[in-house]
Amino acid sequence: MASFLPLGQRVLVQIAEEESKTASGIIIPDNAKEKPSQATVVAISNEVKEDGEIKKGDNVVFGKYSGTEITVDGAKYLVLDVDDIFGILN
Repeated sequence: MASFLPLGQRVLVQIAEEESKTASGIIIPDNAKEKPSQATVVAISNEVKEDGEIKKGDNVVFGKYSGTEITVDGAKYLVLDVDDIFGILN
């Protein structure tokens, strides 16, 4: 991954791929899928590192319509404000 360091109170997350089929085998089109609300933290701003609550590799839950999508080296990521993160999954 190219180097991307979020600034301010932000983190960079990678959204987990969602299923494109139902259990019965029906294919779900992209426009019918729910917006994801879970992701893995891949980069943290220096301000957030000082706080120490959120670490690289944490699985977090965030608001469905939060953040800004970016593409780095062909992969899609989301830049989130720390306030948009509800919690860390264990």
